[in-house]
Amino acid sequence: MKKSLQKDFGACSLLLIFLLPWLIGFSVFLLFPIVASFYFSFTEYDVLRKPLWIGFDNYTLLFSDPVFWKALCITATYALITLPLSVAFGIAFAVLLNQKFTGVSIYRTCFYLPSIVPLVASSIIWIWIFRGDEGGLLNGFLSKLNITGPLWLNDPTWALLALIIMNLWSLGNSVLIYLAGLQDIPKSLYEAGDIDGAGFWHKLFLITIPMLTPTIFFNLIIGIISTFQYFIPAYVMTSGGPEYATTFYSLYTYQNAFEDFKFGYASSMAWILFLIIVVLTFFAFKGFAGKVYYQGK
Repeated sequence: MKKSLQKDFGACSLLLIFLLPWLIGFSVFLLFPIVASFYFSFTEYDVLRKPLWIGFDNYTLLFSDPVFWKALCITATYALITLPLSVAFGIAFAVLLNQKFTGVSIYRTCFYLPSIVPLVASSIIWIWIFRGDEGGLLNGFLSKLNITGPLWLNDPTWALLALIIMNLWSLGNSVLIYLAGLQDIPKSLYEAGDIDGAGFWHKLFLITIPMLTPTIFFNLIIGIISTFQYFIPAYVMTSGGPEYATTFYSLYTYQNAFEDFKFGYASSMAWILFLIIVVLTFFAFKGFAGKVYYQGK
């Protein structure tokens, strides 16, 4: 009995030794920052001075901040537009790329390439595309059609739309996931549809999309999280302007933390964002309960 306990203890000790590097990394780079940000959200802190405990003042100030509400509305608008479009275009492109034709592998590669381009680099390219004069690629093309293009990134009306267009350009990841989901659908279902005389649209809405609901749901959850954390393109291309038209929630959090050095205020914003994502994810799970089809269940 004693030898058995010693053997088990030795195995556990060995396991802990192997886990120790991960535990140290997790504690230093994840757990400690989470706990620290929660504490800082109740303080006034600018790095140069010690944190001053102010209770819920940051949260009170937050809800009376007009830029906070504007940033939240812009982020919500962006999510409400891009999520449905990403699902629709992602499925459409995946269905096209799932067909058998010459050079399909090349097309699949081309669709995925934008996803591996660093966001900063692609943002700089899109700044040139969306230049407001005829030197911009898009406006230069429109001028050939005798159409006067808008100022895009310099116009509060068009700036958000420009970022949405850029988002749709980089659908490679979701298209790849949809493509994997399509290839997992049993071919026997389509063969049965052919026997019943089902056309393309019938098979799409009665076979493909129902069988693809787990993949759609997965991409939807990932999309909710990523859209509320949208930051790099807005920071590089517009810095939140013009007139706060592209001041996304994460960008405003960054500006408070690293430009205005209001780390306590930024921490409270981060925790509000965490709660928003948790609530939206919860309702997404509740809303899709019973509507997602899993094979064998």
